[in-house]
Amino acid sequence: MRAVRRFTVRAGLPEPLADLGMLATNLRWTWHPPTQDLFAAVDPDIWARVGGDPLHLLAQVPAERLESLATDPDFLGRVRALSDELREYLTGPRWYQERARRAADGANGTRLPRAIAYFSMEFGVTEALPNYSGGLGVLAGDHLKAASDLGVPLIGVGLLYRSGYFRQSLSLDGWQIEHYPVIDPNGLPLEPLTEPSGAPILVHVAMPGGRVLRARIWKAQVGRVPLLLLDSDIEENPDDLRNVTDRLYGGDQDHRIRQEILAGIGGVRAVRAYCELSGTPQPEVFHTNEGHAGFLGLERLRELVSGRGLDFDQALSAVRAGTVFTTHTPVPAGIDRFPVDLVQYYFGDEALLPGIEVRRVLALGAEDNAGMFNMAHMGLRLAQRANGVSKLHGAVSREMFGALWPGFDTDEVPISSVTNGVHGPTWAAREITALADWTDPTAGLSGVSDAELWQIRGTLRARLVAEVRRRVRAAWLQRGASALELNWTETVFDPDVLTVGFARRVPTYKRLTLMLRDPERLRSLLLNPDRPVQLVVAGKSHPADDGGKALIQQIVRFADDPRVRHRIVFLPDYDMSMARFLYWGCDVWLNNPMRPLEACGTSGMKAALNGGLNLSIRDGWWDEFYDGSNGWAIPTADGVTDPVRRDDLEAAALYELMGSQVAPLFYDRDAAGVPSRWLAMVRHTLDTLGPRVQASRMVGEYVDSYYGPAATAGVLAEAEDFRMARDLADYRRRLAGAWSYVRVTGCELGMDDGHTPVIGDPVEVHAVVDLAGLSPSDVEVQAVIGRVGDTDDLTDVVTAPMRPAEHGRYVTELPLPHAGALGVTVRVLPKHDLLATPAELGKVVLA
Repeated sequence: MRAVRRFTVRAGLPEPLADLGMLATNLRWTWHPPTQDLFAAVDPDIWARVGGDPLHLLAQVPAERLESLATDPDFLGRVRALSDELREYLTGPRWYQERARRAADGANGTRLPRAIAYFSMEFGVTEALPNYSGGLGVLAGDHLKAASDLGVPLIGVGLLYRSGYFRQSLSLDGWQIEHYPVIDPNGLPLEPLTEPSGAPILVHVAMPGGRVLRARIWKAQVGRVPLLLLDSDIEENPDDLRNVTDRLYGGDQDHRIRQEILAGIGGVRAVRAYCELSGTPQPEVFHTNEGHAGFLGLERLRELVSGRGLDFDQALSAVRAGTVFTTHTPVPAGIDRFPVDLVQYYFGDEALLPGIEVRRVLALGAEDNAGMFNMAHMGLRLAQRANGVSKLHGAVSREMFGALWPGFDTDEVPISSVTNGVHGPTWAAREITALADWTDPTAGLSGVSDAELWQIRGTLRARLVAEVRRRVRAAWLQRGASALELNWTETVFDPDVLTVGFARRVPTYKRLTLMLRDPERLRSLLLNPDRPVQLVVAGKSHPADDGGKALIQQIVRFADDPRVRHRIVFLPDYDMSMARFLYWGCDVWLNNPMRPLEACGTSGMKAALNGGLNLSIRDGWWDEFYDGSNGWAIPTADGVTDPVRRDDLEAAALYELMGSQVAPLFYDRDAAGVPSRWLAMVRHTLDTLGPRVQASRMVGEYVDSYYGPAATAGVLAEAEDFRMARDLADYRRRLAGAWSYVRVTGCELGMDDGHTPVIGDPVEVHAVVDLAGLSPSDVEVQAVIGRVGDTDDLTDVVTAPMRPAEHGRYVTELPLPHAGALGVTVRVLPKHDLLATPAELGKVVLA
């Protein structure tokens, strides 16, 4: 028989154990070992069987066991101590509160926001809440956790997917098979947002044809941070609208734009409802994590146009001031784009966004292809502050989006960077956190001997080997093998062999099969009698990406070979629970993307937190954090345009590094059997990378460089009935009318013709500028001096503001910055107190 409907019943707890419910539903338990140990003590066998999920544990523990614990004074004492500690964690002042106090007392005019809304299409907080697919979601989850630890008043916003992302298995011939389990929100660590009467609060979003998409709001509590997730699978919706939140990254473009409309526009409405209900301050800053939720800016425009009487341009000034946009995309193909007619279909009648003309919406997402609407372009145009997720990715993003700021050099494009980080308490093994105090950069591992450190690394490797054997056996049973023919899985991998990990999503640019370019050379590394290597591989390909699935199949077929299957495995269904074992136990973390197509790539950071050494192409975070002693950089064939030849060269470099440097160093042991030179690199990695890869460092940078300035600008824009926002809109209109007539009609360098200048000599620059009716206070006139080549293009430039003199003349004095051939020019830029940078409006007049 099949069930007609599914539902979940939560366990009732005896009154003395009531605080167990609070400890189980606040997801701080996912990174708090004492709370995990408390739940494990309830019933160790059930705890292991449910994968360390407190709610599932409590649902399965026999009632008599709970009644027994309710009278156990030792257990009740642990519950009381941990619940009191959690309450203090949730309410006590932390880093952010001290930072806000100092900002309020300071004289620099910067304020920290009372609340920040953080939007993402996925959140990887825990495998107990399967609402993520890969790195973007895990990064978002780590962002929330670090914000909680620091006391940053974040509110997370996203969608709740009834099937989450897919579960992965393999066919007998190694082809990826997707399964979509149905998820009941009542069985997850969530609570519905309800009115005081108990009625669920619904978000309403207009759809074409007079229809309405409704969504319930679920709240997960991630430490101090509420995470609001919108769910369209409710009876009030017709079937096609109920399915809007069915799967993460599923469906066609029509399905995708509905999801993104709900996430952005519905998400803002959910935040408003939550803050009003809970008394939480309304967000002063909105952070758009990638372009998927970019429609949130349109809803904020609607609020100001419909509710505050601003026109579109005035509202745009205010919205931009308080918005941060983070791009994770290193290639144009990775950007969400929709046909213009599809956008017109959803926004054209203004039912979705009353008062917002569709032509203004389309202009925000305009790109070179007039038939397409670009979500990243809209995100950048709606945000005053934007960033990539590593230094290299910031440079790539400035190049990729530079056309939005014509006339500016690439390095002046207003996209900076915050290198991603990972949440240490989530990803570091307990054995490592007992040794390393990353809150104290001077602590180091000086009190730990090489023998002790090597023993810990061996323990973590053995733990991974046991998990590999378990998962390999389970995968073969799922593929249809008989249990009687799987005895060989008991000897897969060896706890004493150099273990290399490679696990990530499987798009083409990550080059899952680079290691297979020369199969015989790989076999020789795996089967070396003196210095063997074992390789664990995992990853999911997007369900629609048959090319990615074919790459997985190639790896699986190679690993199925009886000659090497004890040394290389592909583990299906890569998720956070598997990832921990890999990060803990791998000696080396392999990463070989096509440079510079990896925006950041945080998996290697998690391995480094556990003493793993990175073996990686210098891309993403590794490009800036590699120092020659914390791992190995695979040489890149950057000048080779033939991709096949490039892969061959870089694969050969990978084999050479592994065979001649990595493996020999691992197996070079002293008289006690300890690889002291290897451990020197492990120590260096833990000491130097440990503090730098933390998500707390990342969130702190966002607070200081983005959230604080955005809040300051936003408050300034809104003050005195949006006086500054209105003024900026008027200024932009004046600028638009005059800018095409602004001219630099003269540029002269004041130098003594009989004197050969040297570096540092002061020179005067004179210019004549026709401002076409603009005031000198409306612009900044700059002198620009730098090296000059045969094409007269300037490089290594230095700029200096010029002061106005009589009759349209401008003058400044600056020291000569370089030796050799130099050139000078003059340019005119917009100037307004609400602009974050002179390049913000994309306007410049050059001499």
